[in-house]
Amino acid sequence: MSGNEWVHASAPYVRPRKPGEQDAWSEEAAKKGRRGTQRIVHALQVPAPAEVAAALGVVEGSAVIERRRTIYLDGEATELTNTYYPMAIAGGTRLAEPTKIPGGAVSLLAELGYIARIVREDVRARMPEESERTMLALAPGVPVLELIRRTADASAPFQVDVSVFPATIQRLRYEMKVG
Repeated sequence: MSGNEWVHASAPYVRPRKPGEQDAWSEEAAKKGRRGTQRIVHALQVPAPAEVAAALGVVEGSAVIERRRTIYLDGEATELTNTYYPMAIAGGTRLAEPTKIPGGAVSLLAELGYIARIVREDVRARMPEESERTMLALAPGVPVLELIRRTADASAPFQVDVSVFPATIQRLRYEMKVG
């Protein structure tokens, strides 16, 4: 592992936080002696893109709430994440507001009765869109990893995250307990 590489585990990001705990990103960065912050670019109603609609089990183009965030590590943009929620879940809640949520969105969702039971992640490498390249300050020719996380409770999906990271410094770690 190089000095600039970041090893990212997904499990803390689907677990509700205890009262008074930081959001998962701030806590993860602090444990490594770094400073993790985020900027909420917007939280608004948008038509569901095809891949998001399929993951949420809604009709393509139907209204969903999109929370767009830029994630920073020590003041530098390191991740771009768009999170989508069905209107029936997020409409009229803090998820639809462009402000930070104490403990993170996962904690608010738990308060609303939505707790992760099934999480599916798909990861692919691709070349960044020009806006992603600019926002992540990537040199030409540097690929990104795109992670799409679908989170569901026992009955239905309630959240889809689409995250983009520089592929050259990101390692995703998955751990399973078997048997």
